[in-house]
Amino acid sequence: MKLGFLTACLPESSLSDIARWAVDQGYDALEVAGWPSTDARNHIRVDRFDEAEYARVGRIFADTGLVLSSIAYYENNLHPTEGAQVNAHVRRCIEAAAALGCPTVGTFVGRDPGLPVRDNLAKGADVLGPLVEYGRRHGVELVIENCLMKSWHPDGYPGNLAYSPELWEWMFGIGLKLNYDPSHLLALGIDPVGAMLPYIPDISHVQAKDTEILPGKIDRFGYFGPVSGEKGWYRFRVPGRGQLDWTRIIDALQEGGYTGVVSVEHEDPVWSGSTARVQTGLGIAYETLRPLIRG
Repeated sequence: MKLGFLTACLPESSLSDIARWAVDQGYDALEVAGWPSTDARNHIRVDRFDEAEYARVGRIFADTGLVLSSIAYYENNLHPTEGAQVNAHVRRCIEAAAALGCPTVGTFVGRDPGLPVRDNLAKGADVLGPLVEYGRRHGVELVIENCLMKSWHPDGYPGNLAYSPELWEWMFGIGLKLNYDPSHLLALGIDPVGAMLPYIPDISHVQAKDTEILPGKIDRFGYFGPVSGEKGWYRFRVPGRGQLDWTRIIDALQEGGYTGVVSVEHEDPVWSGSTARVQTGLGIAYETLRPLIRG
């Protein structure tokens, strides 16, 4: 098992600078942001992936010895008007991953908010099934993070149909794999360890993010959260600053045979606002997880 982080939290830094810092900190791997070149989260330019870009990225990983665990592009593959554009970019991510020897591409299932869940799942099979097959032909697995993405639905319902074990089973049925992030399960009343145990063979990547429960807030909003625009009853933190039991989580993954990368996804508002603060947050995550993860 190796310890890495998702580069999207450092949009103002170059991939080479991020990689050098990661090595100095002691990290083993990077999950590299691959959004379009118009987005700041484009540490690998998959929509301009020519020989020069291949050489640039390959040289960074060869020189540092870091593992490229995944190319990350988390957008709505079922969006009613933008879905085809998202699907096309996922294919470009797969092509770049294959060229670089990267085993996975991470994305979301998403949701069409104008359709009921049952119709979305049928649409999801039609849209994502061919992407899975495209990845298979290139030797790349498509992994889905179990994030709720409530902001994608006008009423705050889950906007990414991958949030529960019931939906994971649907995903596995069409060939998708899981990028397991335990932070989202706490907000659904799901035991992060008990839920994942039966599915460890279908976990191809892990994201490490923590969840802090804000005292007293759930008594006002309930599990579904506020409708008033107020902040909700939980917030995401770096590992070690929330309520998740990382010893239990990592131990269960190891016992279940997971040998891949655990990638810190930094969305902590306390340790944000500058490159230095984000790096401090990544340092806290490293200090929390490194005693549990030995490559």
